[in-house]
Amino acid sequence: QVHLRESGGGLVQPGGSLRLSCTATGFYLSYYAIGWFHQAPGKEREGISCITTDGSTYYADSAKGRFTISRDNPNDTGYLQMNDLKPEDTGVYFCEAGLGCSDYVARDEVYSGRGTQVTVPS
Repeated sequence: QVHLRESGGGLVQPGGSLRLSCTATGFYLSYYAIGWFHQAPGKEREGISCITTDGSTYYADSAKGRFTISRDNPNDTGYLQMNDLKPEDTGVYFCEAGLGCSDYVARDEVYSGRGTQVTVPS
């Protein structure tokens, strides 16, 4: 069975941290760029960070200096370390496996997960 699954979300106070994971089953995530997306309540999904197969990283302005994207190819897993979380970071976070990065947005999606909820109360 082929799928991509996010985990690591939860409720965190402002200023806190979370590490999201994106784990592939049934395919080699190392062959793909990994993109993270954020969908705030009532808004459209937006790209926030992308990492290429060779480890080049890109961030949206909202993520720079606070979030770090990384990958563990032998374990077919990607990560998004989120620090100094703010109420506006609340929402569902999705990962995608794509054919590359267009700046901080993964392009040509091949696989996508169902998301993990992050809640930062105000």
